[in-house]
Amino acid sequence: MYRSPVFRFSLLVAVSALAACQPSLPLVPAEQVGKTYQLGTGDEVRVTTFGEKDLSGDFRVDDSGFVALPLVGPVTAEGLTTQALSGAIAQALKSKNLLSDPSVVVEVVQYRPIFVLGEVQKPGSYPYQARMTFLNAVALAGGFTPRSVKSDATVVRATSHGVLKGRVDQVSEIEPGDIVTVEERNF
Repeated sequence: MYRSPVFRFSLLVAVSALAACQPSLPLVPAEQVGKTYQLGTGDEVRVTTFGEKDLSGDFRVDDSGFVALPLVGPVTAEGLTTQALSGAIAQALKSKNLLSDPSVVVEVVQYRPIFVLGEVQKPGSYPYQARMTFLNAVALAGGFTPRSVKSDATVVRATSHGVLKGRVDQVSEIEPGDIVTVEERNF
């Protein structure tokens, strides 16, 4: 049966559009949104031990997930909240008989970076800022390219439960260490 060139072109456009509609991955699980921040490799924390200048300072969470403190040694930090790390450091100070009743506060000085890849002007590593959204991350990376899908992106996130992969929209918050990939349009 003969089909006109216009019909064939329209059919090709329709098929291409359907092919571009890839199956949607689920959004990052709801339990990841709004939860208390957990420290990870690459974060820098400020430890303040009240009344003890020599036991205070800025420390980076190393590749093994530890913070190395003077006189105390390595303390596990990865996967802990700042409050939990404060307690762990206080306990370590007590157990080493350095202080009988230490008062320790931990705060994040610098979060681990995010990575923005794919169809952005300047793919790379960027410093995380609190409450950063997908659109903020793209802005840091110089904006979208003309070929990019602008409505959503793929995010890979390492958690204490393993690696999660999902889709986020423009206003979805991302977390430190996330790998955000802006995909290319198929038409």
